[in-house]
Amino acid sequence: MAWRCTGLRWGDEGPVLGWRRGGVARGSALAYGAELGFRAVGERGCVGARGNVCPVGAVVPGRSTGARCPECARLDRAHSVAADTIADDPRTYRVYLAWFGPGMVKVGITAEERGAARLREQGAVVFGWLGRGPLMACRRTEEVLRAAFGVPDRIPYARKRAVRGALSGMEGRGEEVAGLYRRAVALTETGAWPESLERLPFEAVDQVALFGLGGVEAAGGVRWAVTELVAGGAVGGRLVAVAGPDLHLAVVDGEAAGDGTAPDGVVVLDTRLMTGWELVADARGGVDVPVVDLGAGGVQDGLF
Repeated sequence: MAWRCTGLRWGDEGPVLGWRRGGVARGSALAYGAELGFRAVGERGCVGARGNVCPVGAVVPGRSTGARCPECARLDRAHSVAADTIADDPRTYRVYLAWFGPGMVKVGITAEERGAARLREQGAVVFGWLGRGPLMACRRTEEVLRAAFGVPDRIPYARKRAVRGALSGMEGRGEEVAGLYRRAVALTETGAWPESLERLPFEAVDQVALFGLGGVEAAGGVRWAVTELVAGGAVGGRLVAVAGPDLHLAVVDGEAAGDGTAPDGVVVLDTRLMTGWELVADARGGVDVPVVDLGAGGVQDGLF
């Protein structure tokens, strides 16, 4: 039985790629500057839901970021806080404000026990906490901010990727988050905040160094993004950054499939496209899977 990728997770020590073979799981720690290279084998299988194996062993499309068949996707969604299906969750939640680039600020909620993991998973360049309290109080605050200031609760990944190459040296990255925090706090005077929400003091948390985004800028910025993996297709390059689910690989003389254009520069690979695939080591380097031009258990090292 082959090892299949289960995607990227953000631990206390940084990003880790997960793997599963049967009931055994392990992880590969990712280090900036390391050379990565792998090739997809066979068919992409459904990853199941809520820790359970897909009962029918379904094959899923290469471009799906969910990597689940319709039945497993429904089961996973049925137990999601984001889908408002568990309103009686007794845990404490936090409301956060996150910045991904100029003009890209969002509001969201996360379980307090998860700390900043949710912000790392989304690729938030800067974030700050707004308040803490019961789930529905945090959800109500999120809705108030969206209605009062037009702040979204989602920002497309394509927009985030397009600006990353120029963020590491930008001054005042936390100013938009700080400004939104001040306006949100001012709403307390109107009685718009739920009484059960505890306001938290503002502190801007900058994650540029954690993500390694200075390496993206040094390598010339993000130009390409992989749109899907294909059987026999290989991806390889030097890892310069990891932000959210995205690996940023410095690639030279790539051989892209699709429109025939060869990527040369920083290529983004969304690790959600890797889930469900059997991946084997491949040291050839370069990229020969379809790309799009954006300008237009334990931890084990060395799996690749």
